[in-house]
Amino acid sequence: MSISFRHSAGFGKRIEYYLIGLMLKEGIDVYVPLVDDNAIDAIIKKQDGSYIEIQIKARSQDVNMGDAALFAAISHKDRANYYFVFYSERLNKTWIMSSEEFIKESALNKSGKNIGKRSIWFNGTKTDKITKEKIEYAKEKYDKYLVNDFSQFY
Repeated sequence: MSISFRHSAGFGKRIEYYLIGLMLKEGIDVYVPLVDDNAIDAIIKKQDGSYIEIQIKARSQDVNMGDAALFAAISHKDRANYYFVFYSERLNKTWIMSSEEFIKESALNKSGKNIGKRSIWFNGTKTDKITKEKIEYAKEKYDKYLVNDFSQFY
């Protein structure tokens, strides 16, 4: 199935608003910048009055098999009070990492067209023993970043 640019470009924005809506539903004070020039999709005012910046990254149901939770070619340098929210539609999973955690866990591309950018792959693939079909799974090593809510942002 061929994915149109309109669909793929719109997917990211739709998921940003979906996740922001979930945060609002939890009672979090979320502010959305009009322009995304600094890789900030949302700003959250925490209960203690401090602010954090959020970058949301999403992968759709329609990505290639094996890439359900591959987030690649991300330009990033360590930033205080900055968090990534990674969402995989196909796996129906959300991971949250601070800037520091993302740098620690991601791979830095050392060659090619994305040199200097970072990638993280939250999923792997295996062959189902019964059906012999290739299936994706979330890697256990990232379980500590898996979330079911946004309580760490309160």
